[in-house]
Amino acid sequence: MTVVIAGAGIGGLSLALTLHEAGIHFHMVEAVEELKPLGVGINLQPHAVRELFALGLEDKLDRIGLRTKEVAYFSQQGNLIWSEPRGMDAGYHWPQFSVHRGELQYLLFNEVLERCGPEVITTGAALAGWDEDAHGIVAHLVNRRTGTALPDLHGQLLIGADGINSTLRAALYPDEGPAHWRGTMMWRGVTRGPSFLSGRTMAMAGTADRKFVCYPIQDLDNREVRINWIADLAMPAGYEWNRQDWNREGHLHAFADRFEAWSFDWLDIPRLIREAEGVWEYPMVDRNPLPRWSHGRVTLLGDAAHAMYPIGSNGATQAIMDGRVLAREMLTHGQTEAALTAYDAARREEVNALVLANRGDGPDIVLDTVAARAPDGFTDISEVMSAEELAGIAAGYKKIAGFDVDQLNSRPGLMEM
Repeated sequence: MTVVIAGAGIGGLSLALTLHEAGIHFHMVEAVEELKPLGVGINLQPHAVRELFALGLEDKLDRIGLRTKEVAYFSQQGNLIWSEPRGMDAGYHWPQFSVHRGELQYLLFNEVLERCGPEVITTGAALAGWDEDAHGIVAHLVNRRTGTALPDLHGQLLIGADGINSTLRAALYPDEGPAHWRGTMMWRGVTRGPSFLSGRTMAMAGTADRKFVCYPIQDLDNREVRINWIADLAMPAGYEWNRQDWNREGHLHAFADRFEAWSFDWLDIPRLIREAEGVWEYPMVDRNPLPRWSHGRVTLLGDAAHAMYPIGSNGATQAIMDGRVLAREMLTHGQTEAALTAYDAARREEVNALVLANRGDGPDIVLDTVAARAPDGFTDISEVMSAEELAGIAAGYKKIAGFDVDQLNSRPGLMEM
């Protein structure tokens, strides 16, 4: 019996590694013909890192990423609003990681090949549709570049891990339409620059309408690091956010001047933007929460199930969690509809709440709150927001996202629950 996984992203690959660990046969199809370590940086929260460590990946994660020490919020004038330790510095038993998204995907992909053999993955094969009967599913595949139909793939279950533009989701919810756009464009890049603050800090400055996020993802020589950064700008009504694709080359003239004055004593942001290795433009989009992920012998996972705004560093984290829980339910219930139903019940409402929390700016709400109360800046943050209020916002988000430190440290791993 085979589980068919459509999509070799972080969530699908985490599922594949866990199914292999559990002795459950799978076959993965990926639309891209050759996987390459593309993209920019992401953060993995301790509850996802815990699961990757359980898969034996600690040493390899340390080779491609950095253990995050703190998160720090700054006003648009560059003044510190709030900082708190992260990962093991915050008392978790597992670290938080800042890592290049493509390098992480490539690591997981190669780990699947090494552990399971190349025959378990077919690249250049996209899900075009499926049929379902009492015995299982038949996945219909196509090469998107050529339009050529490929041989069908038979299995017991079909998992749609095929991203925000999921074919499987579109078939289950044909009236949903395009992704939900916040009205914000993001320009992302990676730049070699001096180590800043703790040397392992994830920093955010500005407001929701004009925000800059940065963190190191690799140590270099001479006290320099590779810094991943994101520049957000609210766009006017009618802006054609979806005119080409969601992963296109960006141009400095579109946004750099809006950050020209942001040279702070802890980081020269204009220099960081100017000296980027490359710049990419993305719309900030998500998907509306769904009433069901699982339908018969098919279900959704990762961005296909719950694409969310990149706030609070939880997109890839939640995809990894999905894969572990889904594999656990297959161990409990077999490769059956019951396993998909149990997975849906365990994950959907919790992650839907997180999607909505991110729409409300999650922990980043402190930036707008401070800007509204002190638009010209401040000398003493305690006169604008109390330490208790700041800590309460941070703690509330951790509970929603599932990484409250005491709860996480005390509960068993996902495969043991």
